Amino acid sequence: MFRRERSIPFQGSAAALCNNLSVLQLPARNLTLFGVVHGPSAEVLSAAPDGVPLAKRQLHVKEGAGVSPPLITQVHWCVLPFRVLLVLTSHRGIQMYESDGSIMVYWHALDSGDASSVQAVFARGIAASGHFICVGRVLVFDIPAKGPNILLSEELGGHQTPVTDIATEPTQGQDGVADMVTADDSGSLCVWRSGPEFTLLTHIPGFGVPCSSVQLWQGIVAAGYGNGQVRLYEATTGTLNIQINAHARAICALDLAPEVGKLLSAAEDTFVHIWKLSRSSESGCIEVEHCHGECVSDIQVCGARFCDPSGSSFAVTGYDLTEILRFGSV
Repeated sequence: MFRRERSIPFQGSAAALCNNLSVLQLPARNLTLFGVVHGPSAEVLSAAPDGVPLAKRQLHVKEGAGVSPPLITQVHWCVLPFRVLLVLTSHRGIQMYESDGSIMVYWHALDSGDASSVQAVFARGIAASGHFICVGRVLVFDIPAKGPNILLSEELGGHQTPVTDIATEPTQGQDGVADMVTADDSGSLCVWRSGPEFTLLTHIPGFGVPCSSVQLWQGIVAAGYGNGQVRLYEATTGTLNIQINAHARAICALDLAPEVGKLLSAAEDTFVHIWKLSRSSESGCIEVEHCHGECVSDIQVCGARFCDPSGSSFAVTGYDLTEILRFGSV
């Protein structure tokens, strides 16, 4: 069971974007960082465990030509083995900051001349895999242990429509294991093995419904779709194992608590559900159990994340809402 806890106010309000919440826990400092997009700006704020806001910072898109400021599409923390970077994507480019947003260390322009315009004028989907950060369509950046000498390593094919989300999972040095999945507007999924050169392992065809959010856990791909379904696939084969009619409207966010295999799904029907993923000890098949459902009344949910790796708390953002809602287990 979960109960509502103290909300965290912020200056702007959340834009109506899928996956519009990023959370970074800092146990050593007893802090949690939250990132939310509001049109042409993104707000980064830190909060104590009781929800008291401590510091706020607004980030804006790098200045450039244009009549109106470009819109930000996503903000997300990327935890690398040796550093943490805050990545911001917009209609103009990709910006990477130190984890607190204080210093921009890298800027990559999205040039409409280097790809088809439908893919080049914006980026969605941000994830870290090893010492790489993967963004958008899918650009792979090689990140040094320190400093700004970030290099564009390669651009991955595989998607015919714009990428919507990217998810990764640490593989603890296992060779040949699927450790990244990408999703697009057609509902197609691509499963990858990272490395000096990324390898496409499996392509899972779409079915005419956009996949807005995707997660990866112990060889299980969890995908949330515009028809309210959550589908669970085998990462290695692309086999569909479980289909859940989880929500009445489009799913806007999925998240995973990796320590316990809890899956969070949030949708425009105002509900947030928590599921428990596992594998049968006998057959090895994927199993799922519904653990909790929370109605966030009169709010168009647009982002939701667990606040810790054990899934004991989660946070929710809603369109035009000027606070981050927090829920904790009881």
